Amino acid sequence: MNDLLTGIETAFHLILTADPEVLNITIRTLQITFSSVLLSTIIAIPLGAAITFREFHGKKALISVIQTLYALPTVIVGLLCYMLLSRSGPLGDLKWLFTPNGMIFGQTILIIPIMAGLTIAALQAIDPIITDTIRSLGASRFQFLKSHLREARFAIMAAVIVGFSRAISEVGTAIMIGGNIKGHTRVLTTAISLQTSMGNFNLSLALGIILLAIALIINLFMGFVQNR
Repeated sequence: MNDLLTGIETAFHLILTADPEVLNITIRTLQITFSSVLLSTIIAIPLGAAITFREFHGKKALISVIQTLYALPTVIVGLLCYMLLSRSGPLGDLKWLFTPNGMIFGQTILIIPIMAGLTIAALQAIDPIITDTIRSLGASRFQFLKSHLREARFAIMAAVIVGFSRAISEVGTAIMIGGNIKGHTRVLTTAISLQTSMGNFNLSLALGIILLAIALIINLFMGFVQNR
C-alpha cells in the first residue's frame, strides 16, 4: 500500500513539475501512437469495407484469419518487423530499425487486423433492409459505401478506440524495434519495463499511472465524440 501511495505521489510530482524526461517520453508516446492509429485507420477501414461488400472465394476464411490476428503476440510482430527492417531485410534501405518510424510501422501492423475485423463486424451488423434500400435508390458505389460507413460510424469509432488502446499499451514490439533508446525511441511502456527491471518500482508505478491517465483521457474524449 505504501508503494502505491508513493507511486501516486511521484506521478503527481512528475506531472506538476513537468519533468523534462517524462514530458519528452510522453510526447513521443503520443506521437507514435497517434501516427500508427491514423495510418491503421486509413488502411483498415477501406480494407474492412472492401472485404464486407465484395464476394470472393475464401472470404469467410480470410475473415477468420483477421479475427484470429486479434490475439497476435506483440513479440511475433516485433520479430517480423525486425527481420523486415534489419540491414539484410527487404526494407533495410529505409533505415527504420531503432527509430520512431520503425515503431510506428510495427504498431500499425499490430492494430490493422483489429480495426479491420471490427469494421467488418460493424458493417455486417447493418440491417439488410437499409442495404437493399440504398441499392434500390440507385446509389453509386461511393454513395453506397459512404452511407454504410455513416450508418456504422459509432461501431467504427469504437474500433478506432480499441486500436488506440492496443497501440498505446504496446511494449513488446516497441522494445524489439525501437530498442528503448533514451531520448530517441523510449516511450512510456518501455520506460516502465526498464525501471521495473532496475528495481525502481516507485518510478515505474508513477509512469504507469501517467500512462493510464493519458489512455483514460483520450478514450473519454473519443467516447464523447462518438456520443456526439
